[in-house]
Order: sequence, then structure tokens, then C-alpha cells
Amino acid sequence: MTQGLDEMKQEAGEVNSNDSHGRRGILWWIGRHEPTLLLLIALVAMAGWGFVELADEVLEGETRALDQAILLAMRSSDDLNDPIGPRWFEEMMRDFTALGGVGVLTFITLSFAGFLALQRKFHAAILLLFAVGGGTLLSFLLKGGFDRPRPDLVPHESYVVTSSFPSGHSMMSAVTYLTLGALLAWAQPRRQIKAYLLILSIALTIVVGISRVYLGVHWPTDVLAGWAAGAVWALFCWIVARWLQQHGKIQSSSKA
Repeated sequence: MTQGLDEMKQEAGEVNSNDSHGRRGILWWIGRHEPTLLLLIALVAMAGWGFVELADEVLEGETRALDQAILLAMRSSDDLNDPIGPRWFEEMMRDFTALGGVGVLTFITLSFAGFLALQRKFHAAILLLFAVGGGTLLSFLLKGGFDRPRPDLVPHESYVVTSSFPSGHSMMSAVTYLTLGALLAWAQPRRQIKAYLLILSIALTIVVGISRVYLGVHWPTDVLAGWAAGAVWALFCWIVARWLQQHGKIQSSSKA
């Protein structure tokens, strides 16, 4: 009987030791990565708060005067059918707006997901598809929920079929390019390259949004709301990617 008690104590000691190691491991991970996680969570909260506040102002009609002023400022005072700038600039804006279109973003997403799959980075590929697919669904739900009419002050220079708030091009360019930028940046060892990729993804998102207002198919607040909603979803996916990275599911870069 004494031997049995000794064995039970030994087993209990092993269990407690394993639990202690597990708790230490969790505490070490939180302590090691807490600043980054807290920053991402704070950014999600800020972007989400910005979207809610902006949506409230739009619903109350508080932004209409500013929306109209900015939209008209992008048109010739003599002819509202003519966006400001030369014809080549107008054509360039159409090129920029195409970067946020469904066809282009779908092609980019599937191409990059296939590339990741060929590299056997299946978790990263699934994360990318989840980010873009989930963002697309969220965009349609938000548009249907708010059902804001498109601008009626100026002719539309691009074909549109959905409602206006938030801008789907702005939101989905934020989701797609920010997620791709993060995945590419995490695979790079040099901080300069990481920063370049993230800045490039932000720049692409910005020019797509500006082009939507320039072409007269969105109010400026539609674009701001699209950026905010897209940032919330992209940052959430970054948190998931960070967790996967720390568990070895997404390859991280070596230290520079």
C-alpha cells in the first residue's frame, strides 16, 4: 500500500510539473509577444470605433455637406461631366480603381494562394482565402444593411450596381493588399523590406479609394468607412496570422 501511495505521489508530481511548465510556457509567450498583440488589438479597436462613429454621422446626414464639397472639387466648375485634370489622368484613375475590382482582387488572391500552396504553406494560403472571402461577405452585408444611395451630383465614370456605403473597392483593397503585405513582410529578414511592403500595400489601398471618389461613384465618407472596415478585418487576420506564426504554421523570417 505504501508503494502505491508513493507511485500516486510521483504521478501527481509529474502532472504538477507539466502544468507548471505549461503555465510558464503560456506566460512566456504572452510576455514575449504582448506589445505586438496589444498594438494590433488597439488598432482594431480604433478602426472599429472610427467606422461606428462615421456610420452614425452618415445616417444622421451630418456628412452630406462635406461629401458634396469634396466630390464637386474633383469636377470642372464649368462642366460637372468632366473630372479635373487631363484625359490621361482620368484614364489612370480608371486603372487605379481596377486594382480594387472583384476580378483583379480574385485573380491576385487565387494566384498568391496557389503560390503558397505550392510552397506547402497551406495554413498561410487558407488564411489568405479566409481573409479575402470573409471580407467580401462582410462588405456585402454592410452594404445591404446601410443601403446608402450612390452620389447623384455628378455622372458616374465607372459602372456600379451595389449600394454606396461602405465602398467595397476601398474595403476589399484594404483587406487584400494589407493581408498580402503582412504575409510577404513576415517572410523577409530585413526591416527595410518589411516596411517597404507594408507601405506599398497601404499606398495601393489609398489610391484605389481616391479613384472611387474621383470617378464620382462614391461619397468620400464611403471610402473612409471602407478603409476603416477593411482595416478592422485585415488586422483581425493579422492577429490570427501572428498566432499561427508563433505556432510554426506560418514561416517567420530570421532576425536581421
